[in-house]
Amino acid sequence: MLNNSTSENRSVISGAGCTFEMDTPELPVENSCVHMEQVITYILSFLQGPDRKDASLVCKIWYLASQDYQFKKKVTYRFPASSVSLDGIRGLGRHPCYSVAISHLDSSPFSRAILQQVALHLGPRLECLSLRGSSITESSFLAVAPHLPALRRLDLSCCDSLFMSGTLLSKEESRQAVRAALRNLEELDLSSLHFLSDLTFNRLTGCSPDLRRLSLAGCHIAFQFDPYRGSSVGCDSTAMLSLKNLHRFLSERAPSLKGLNLGRTGVTPEGLRSLVQVRGLCLEELTLQGCKDLTDQAMTALWKWQPGLKTLDLSFCTELSDKTLLAISSNLKELQCLNLAKNRRITDSGLSDLMELKCLQSLDFSECSYISGGQLVKGLYSPQAQARLVSLSFSSCTLITDLTMFSLAQLVGPSLRVLDLTSCLYLTDLSVRAITTYLPGLVVLRLGWCKEVSDWGLLGLEEPTQECKPDKEKDDKGPKFSRNFGNMGFFSPPKRYLEEKPRRVTKQDLVEFGEREGASLLALRDLQELDLTACTKLTDASITQVLRFQDLRTLSLSMLSEITDSSLVSVASHCRGLTRLNLSHCPTLTDHGLSIAARSLHRLQHLHLSCCDKITDRSLTVLAEECKALKSLDVSMCKKVSMAAVELLQSQLPSLENTHTLFVGGADLFFTL
Repeated sequence: MLNNSTSENRSVISGAGCTFEMDTPELPVENSCVHMEQVITYILSFLQGPDRKDASLVCKIWYLASQDYQFKKKVTYRFPASSVSLDGIRGLGRHPCYSVAISHLDSSPFSRAILQQVALHLGPRLECLSLRGSSITESSFLAVAPHLPALRRLDLSCCDSLFMSGTLLSKEESRQAVRAALRNLEELDLSSLHFLSDLTFNRLTGCSPDLRRLSLAGCHIAFQFDPYRGSSVGCDSTAMLSLKNLHRFLSERAPSLKGLNLGRTGVTPEGLRSLVQVRGLCLEELTLQGCKDLTDQAMTALWKWQPGLKTLDLSFCTELSDKTLLAISSNLKELQCLNLAKNRRITDSGLSDLMELKCLQSLDFSECSYISGGQLVKGLYSPQAQARLVSLSFSSCTLITDLTMFSLAQLVGPSLRVLDLTSCLYLTDLSVRAITTYLPGLVVLRLGWCKEVSDWGLLGLEEPTQECKPDKEKDDKGPKFSRNFGNMGFFSPPKRYLEEKPRRVTKQDLVEFGEREGASLLALRDLQELDLTACTKLTDASITQVLRFQDLRTLSLSMLSEITDSSLVSVASHCRGLTRLNLSHCPTLTDHGLSIAARSLHRLQHLHLSCCDKITDRSLTVLAEECKALKSLDVSMCKKVSMAAVELLQSQLPSLENTHTLFVGGADLFFTL
């Protein structure tokens, strides 16, 4: 029996002939909705988005708490330009909505009506608007832009039709209306615009005086000469965006601009030097992805003039070498995130010095084929090491070995949240056990194409050694000389390591797994993304035992030919929060398993089933009934799936935006090509 006394804040518990009294903390009175809502908001802050959505259905107070700004500001509502979207926009107007992305817009009156509805119902509170890839005109843009006074981020990337005519904001009254609305704009994305010129760039940026981040990735920028006149390009060009005009913009905005993206622009060493030397410019973020003309010597000005950089992306700058890595370690003392992916001239030299950067949190060495990680281990062992890594990527670094991974796991420790080891071909179960033992805080783990990972690694068990050869082989007294070199005993070639098959996990092994506390995959309790693509030695034995994560959102079991319906059903029952599931090229999965699994996957949004030969139209019928949130589906090359079933599914699920149906129904690939 429990009696609560609110006046004295004491609880009296009676039972089994004993009475205990204890002090209890004072709780908000239920009538005080404001205090109660604050408490519930704090509780909901520990939940993932889907869980918070379910919790909002408890009662009105819980619903109001779930609508708090701290939650809504992270949610982006995405919808295409369609008649159904009109009702959705009106509905969003009755709730807090801060970020919207609209696709498939064109120059039609209907698309303009969509934008007018956004301005009318969402405009006053909207902070982020994305029109990426839209084919809108200036009139359509002016239908929404002047009505967004709270806008902080605007994405106009790939909107070529908006800039093609060159008349954008050419009228003074239009500029004044847009300037009044975009006075608080902080981020502007103008990536991949082929018709951006000095004139249109100046008009648009002139309407946003407080810009902090600007993206011009993939734009055509004249860094040297005007191809039409053969001379240096001046400012206010009507044909292209010039280096001089960009230099003038940076000079004017130097005190406020903190982030600049010039990726894939062909920036020259001289052009980069002139930009980073602008007086008063203190960049914190700089992206130079795919700028292949940059060399080690060209980067010298960057270290000298921009020492306060916190985020630096030099991925796919193929001319950079270890000299750049050493310069980064010596000059960028505040660096937090460094991306050197796809730089094949980068080696281990200089990695040890990187660990002396006390602010360093994220490293990406994807496809740096000469990196083995040895110097990184050496740097972490050093007494001067101060880096606290949170994200680490060695994708396609084939020189990474078990020894390196075992050492790194111990040195990096519980702080690591993201680990990408995709296509590290020579990692085995030893690396998996090191990860599960020393990296319990992982949220993202990618082991795709690590083909030596087996059930033993995921279960945290040691694979039993091979049994001795038969007695008759032991009694062999010596080599047998013959014409066949392979039959000569001590000259017989060793078995190929990659062709050896591990011993199957037996029921007795699973009993041992249940009785011991080993370093199995279950130790990664916070896992939200797991990629096991093409780990071909995995079977039902491990998948059914260790894939039990309540917070798991993304899972790839693609190309696991040994798993059956048992794995699928087990995953669905223990990972009910999945939103993205990849089961492509799993030939043994059937309608029976998918039907049972679908009943537990109500949050599923993206499903890949390509090349699953036993999946039929029956599975699509079940998906229409159980997975109402499905947004994309891939059934390419599913021989027993018909186009009629796909079209029926599309009519039953309005949220289904993308369907991949290449060669469904057993279409002849060669005849089609």
